[in-house]
Amino acid sequence: MSAARRTPLYEEHLAAGAKMVDFAGWEMPIHYGSQLKEHNTVRTGAGVFDVSHMTVVDITGADAKAWLQKLIANDVAKLGFTGKALYSGMLNEDGGVVDDLIVYLADDGYRMVVNAGTTDKDLAWMTRQAEGFAVTLTPRKDLAMLAVQGPAAVERVCAARPQWADAIRSLKVFQGLPFDAWFVARTGYTGEDGVEIMLPAGDAAAFFRELLALGVEPIGLGARDTLRLEAGMNLYGHDMDETVSPLEAGMGWTLAMKDGRDFIGRQALEAKLAAGVAMRQVGLVLEGRGVLREGQRVVVEGVGEGVITSGTFSPTLGHSIAIARVPFATGESATVDLRGTLTPVRVVKLPFVRGGKKVFE
Repeated sequence: MSAARRTPLYEEHLAAGAKMVDFAGWEMPIHYGSQLKEHNTVRTGAGVFDVSHMTVVDITGADAKAWLQKLIANDVAKLGFTGKALYSGMLNEDGGVVDDLIVYLADDGYRMVVNAGTTDKDLAWMTRQAEGFAVTLTPRKDLAMLAVQGPAAVERVCAARPQWADAIRSLKVFQGLPFDAWFVARTGYTGEDGVEIMLPAGDAAAFFRELLALGVEPIGLGARDTLRLEAGMNLYGHDMDETVSPLEAGMGWTLAMKDGRDFIGRQALEAKLAAGVAMRQVGLVLEGRGVLREGQRVVVEGVGEGVITSGTFSPTLGHSIAIARVPFATGESATVDLRGTLTPVRVVKLPFVRGGKKVFE
């Protein structure tokens, strides 16, 4: 077993009182004392996450656009100006999800952000698919990445970098801008406003301390998971993987199929659509006692069975919620096997929470 890797903020996490755990081969903070407090901080104020374990890949070369149009299911032709971003699945030939990622249009090509736990697999897959294309992939191991999220996040970042404030405030969702060697994008994984900042690794610790001095609280991976689940956002390896298609994982909106582009996995998706998609992604709500957890069986009377792919107690709502993959014909109710008891749950459209407020009926 190789030693767990550390981000440039490892010592800062220890200084802030973090409990460190192994996550995808990295030593990362699970919380800084209270996961519940950290969750509520992001819903009401501003929190900073270290996401430097994720991998930034710069993509250049004459064939960069054509290669990405083959590689991912969404279409980079939609990126109309520098800094514009899109979310996509990268699929295998069977239509399963190799990874989910974000791609930005850059001045000299594209910038991609992929998941930490899939980095080695992703880079091997991308390199294999690059054969015959004039394209260069450059993993930016020299960069760190911070996510500052919450209703006060943008103003706190602007206070830390007043010379960039007007430009940062002007960013719309899924837009980014370079600031010298830094890149600031209005993206996130919490259902709140905020930005994700890619910056030289050597600048990360000082900036982290600046944010804390401005009242931004450090947030661990525990709260990151409850926040993203309330926001109805997928976690790779749980809500989808190489055996699950975007059609079954709530990612149908990311499939750009009307243009006739021959991306990897398209034929398999067309076959699934022609045959009828058997499963779909939904939200489950348990307003009584009990906690919904990944792996629990979902039973829909007269229809069939599904499975919970992510589940937790929702701090914002005060009861349990889950993301589940269920038979396509599932209606507004189902049951979940909680320790041998089929317990009624409501079936709702995702997300559960946006901007700190309940959004489902």
